[in-house]
Amino acid sequence: MSDPHEPDNARQPGSPSDAARPHNLFTTRNLLIFLLPSLIGIGMFLIPFTLEGSINVGMGFMAYALMGLLGDSLPTIAVVVFWISILLTVFVKIQRPAWAESGTLGEIFHIGPGWFSLRLAGAVLATLTLLQVGPEFLISDDTGGLMLNDLITVLLAFFLFAALFLPFLVDYGFMEFIGSLVRKPFRFIFNLPGRSAIDATASWFGSGTVGVLITMQQYEKGFYNRRESAVIATNFSVVSIAFSLVIIHFVDLGHMFLQYYATVVVSGLLAAVIVPRLFPLVRKPDTYYEPVGRQLIEEKRYHPNVVTDSLYKAMDRARVAPGPKQLVRHSLTNVADIFFSLLPLVYAIGIIALVTAEHTPLFTWLSWPMIPLLSLLQIPEAHAAAPATLVGFADMFLPAVLAAGIESDLTRFVVAALSVSQLIYMSEVGALIIKSKIPLNFWELIVIFLLRTLVTLPIIALMAHFLFF
Repeated sequence: MSDPHEPDNARQPGSPSDAARPHNLFTTRNLLIFLLPSLIGIGMFLIPFTLEGSINVGMGFMAYALMGLLGDSLPTIAVVVFWISILLTVFVKIQRPAWAESGTLGEIFHIGPGWFSLRLAGAVLATLTLLQVGPEFLISDDTGGLMLNDLITVLLAFFLFAALFLPFLVDYGFMEFIGSLVRKPFRFIFNLPGRSAIDATASWFGSGTVGVLITMQQYEKGFYNRRESAVIATNFSVVSIAFSLVIIHFVDLGHMFLQYYATVVVSGLLAAVIVPRLFPLVRKPDTYYEPVGRQLIEEKRYHPNVVTDSLYKAMDRARVAPGPKQLVRHSLTNVADIFFSLLPLVYAIGIIALVTAEHTPLFTWLSWPMIPLLSLLQIPEAHAAAPATLVGFADMFLPAVLAAGIESDLTRFVVAALSVSQLIYMSEVGALIIKSKIPLNFWELIVIFLLRTLVTLPIIALMAHFLFF
């Protein structure tokens, strides 16, 4: 029986899969092409291990090793990257070279005045912060310093290795294998393709921004439709285990990490079931990115046994996977897209959010309705905790900063768990989503953030009362 989500014309005529037959797929060559790169991708993104007391995935350890090697020069490198982006954009606009007329490179540098203004603002503000010149509210350690020295440098290192190794995870059959294998439970529980399990796992073990990066690419390649990409980006791009450890230790509750992360997982899973069934996500159409159309095939196609059929689909993907030259070109193009297009915007949008949070009373005013809700949930020090429940929209670390001064262990626990469960913060994930082709705008992100807050807060409060009883 065909998948109800699979239209009759979903398989594109003349696609490589049309010509494939099971007896042609299961070859030693295809098996090796599937296994070897996929194992590298799994090792880089999905398998956490402990090294010198730290828990992370292979990509994360490589990123931190690079950060240790480059040290204090990383902020300077970031600023140089921003200005290269500006200069190349101006050059492309004026000279219109052939190499930038189409494809990803064209999309990087052919941008409208609005995006260029943000890109330029990011470069200018980062330069002022690096040189420590300009208004204190823009260059202080709480705003520009936090963005340039603590966030952008981490993203620079993480995204370098994420972009280089991501094709190993998504282009050699592993996504097809897992997606087909867990298709039924993910369709039943979340109404999503099974391959979205990879997004969630990469986020939990690596980085939420890596999860968004995977979602962006899967949408643009036709494996997620508009609704699915919006749902996955806002409900499955979970803050990593490593950062969750930082949060819970910062609020002086490191001894409760297991209880804390269990609370995050439970509240996050329930929110992933509920929030996509509400406005605005429920209104997103099940249509695909027009330049590529639908490429996803989930129904059993080669064999009635789900494991065998999943393996055949992986072989089919491996058969047409990119060769070494294509792999290098794709990886370097990914790096260029992230470094020149995304990072300057993350800085510009992030510093706007941080200045608003740190130097205006906006979040304090907006948090007033949260006081009676926190009181209803019997959260101690509700007045002090209220701003921390909403300031995470600006940056994921700010709630922990505000909560550090709260005396109640239960309240600090609730704020720490909520900050990780809200997922959408403009200094990083929100900026990536807005810049991407995923069909979500700023106001929709606000609504989704508030919905996730209202859904997860009672769950977290209930679990906290049980744990602190």
